[in-house]
Amino acid sequence: MNTLIRFFDKVEDKARAKLSRSPIVYGVIGGTAIVMFWRGVWHTADILEQSGGMWETLLGAQVSMVLSAIVLLLTGLFVSFFIGDRIILSGLTREKKLEEKTESEVRAEGTLLIDIYKKLEHLEKEIATLKNEKV
Repeated sequence: MNTLIRFFDKVEDKARAKLSRSPIVYGVIGGTAIVMFWRGVWHTADILEQSGGMWETLLGAQVSMVLSAIVLLLTGLFVSFFIGDRIILSGLTREKKLEEKTESEVRAEGTLLIDIYKKLEHLEKEIATLKNEKV
């Protein structure tokens, strides 16, 4: 099982690396696959609902909506999926969404993060030196 997971993980990494160079193609492929997946889920639910019994009740429109909302809320996916973490965080910090930032702003942010990382590394070394001096 782990071998299968590692295989798909490597294939995914390679696919993302290649497709990220062509965002429009990536979007078309990804969008099509997502729609096809949900189409399959929808039709499967319809087939099960038409079979009657418990499935008819569980997969009816109202019960299905309530049950899925409960599951999404319990797993924390409701807000994440419908709004997105980045939008919430950018709203709380009053910063622009990534799509609204210019390339220079994104580069400046990256440079700032690198500077912060270097300072943090320097502080860790100083702390380690101070600990060694006390011992």
